[in-house]
Amino acid sequence: MCGIAGIIARHHVNQKIFDALTMLQHRGQDASGMATLDNNRFFLRKDIGLVKDVFRTRHMRNLLGNIGIGHVRYPTSGSFQISESQPFYVNSPYGIMMVHNGNLTNTQELKKILFESDLRHINTSSDSEILLNIFAHELAKQTRQNKNTAEKIFSAVSAVYQRCQGSFAVIAIINGCGMLAFRDPNGIRPLAMGERKSNGINEYMFASESIALNAVDFSLIDDVKPGEAVFIDTNHNVHKRQIVTAKHTPCLFEYVYLSRPDSIIDGILVYQARLEMGRILADKIKKTWDVNDIDVVIPIPDTSRYAAMEISKILNISYREGFVKNRYIGRTFIMPGQETRKKSVKQKLNPIIQEFTGKNILLVDDSIVRGTTCKQIIQMARQAQAKKIYFCSISPAIRHPNVYGIDMPTYKELIAHNRTEQQIAELIAADYLLFQNLEDLKNCVGVLNPKLDGFECSVFDGDYTVGDITNEYLNKLAATRGNNQETSINNSCVV
Repeated sequence: MCGIAGIIARHHVNQKIFDALTMLQHRGQDASGMATLDNNRFFLRKDIGLVKDVFRTRHMRNLLGNIGIGHVRYPTSGSFQISESQPFYVNSPYGIMMVHNGNLTNTQELKKILFESDLRHINTSSDSEILLNIFAHELAKQTRQNKNTAEKIFSAVSAVYQRCQGSFAVIAIINGCGMLAFRDPNGIRPLAMGERKSNGINEYMFASESIALNAVDFSLIDDVKPGEAVFIDTNHNVHKRQIVTAKHTPCLFEYVYLSRPDSIIDGILVYQARLEMGRILADKIKKTWDVNDIDVVIPIPDTSRYAAMEISKILNISYREGFVKNRYIGRTFIMPGQETRKKSVKQKLNPIIQEFTGKNILLVDDSIVRGTTCKQIIQMARQAQAKKIYFCSISPAIRHPNVYGIDMPTYKELIAHNRTEQQIAELIAADYLLFQNLEDLKNCVGVLNPKLDGFECSVFDGDYTVGDITNEYLNKLAATRGNNQETSINNSCVV
């Protein structure tokens, strides 16, 4: 999972991209990067760390230009090394900078073809570098054709769709041409488009979530559609092309956990989706448990808060904030390494003891992935003298690895794989455990935008939307994730 942003404007865009990346920090805390273009010269800064730590005043002064892209990274393939950070650059044709959110599922095949047939060298283990080189190779072929710039770019993107499988939301700067954005044919990863006027000139922005647009005063005008490419030329003219068609099936987990509640993803306000998740789960709770035995509803901050409020309202049970969150600790789900996650839970949350002592507690969480976080939280509640722990998840049990850009790498790390609810409850030490039904989850989100064809929900049902995903592929993918140690070097440069 990553966050990307790109702006083409009248004046320098470095500060706007910095602000946008800050709003997308929840999508990746491993590395940050930004590239700008000024007078046909690229400027690049990327490093391991949060946005606020990677970009200092001295770096911002060097990031000149009225067109730029940015990236925050949590690696799901590749390693934690600075060389894997984005944006990526190739010098031919034109000179191209690219950022990518998602995960290609045929990287090994593509890498072999790039080396043997396209004569292009891949210097990292990142699928994003592969995607960039495929696009560059196809665009180079188009430059020999008698076509206008937009047609050449759209033809190159069409070839990318033919060659690449998986999920991808992409923003690129093409030197001397403009800015390009495109999205995979199923729209698995999100990509919003914004616009604003500056002295009569239209400025444009792309970002993973609409909240990044709002932060820099751009208005959401649309989402880049699945299979669509949008090219903004240097004169700020907009060229759109629906290149391929497919079912629009965005990632369901975006609404459960990944996206901010104040973002609009594919026409759905995430906040409203989480209220609906709480409403429909409350109905299941009433049918399953004796709600008169529950004294208080407590969310596990922050993602589950809105669902918990709706559950409390429908069940007519008091809602309380039972945990104080340390805002200086990142999201534990996207932290690399099990030991890091365990340590961070205690640093991140602390119980308000009086809300637990002598009470039967209903804890509401967004999901249970590895079980590390919820097990420690239940232990905190017991240490605060809670009598019984009812535990519910607003998403179904996560039983399968994700291959489209979320770090759920192996079956053995997923606590729900090949286990019943009762077995999971025993492992996390809950007295009672309840998951949302998958069909209920799809219905309560889908009703907010009936135009969607469905959702990508392979982590719940093992039905992978794109490509032939085999156990052999999943084993190889798991082996590449998070095996390398983090390194950090100064990487502020001019390209």
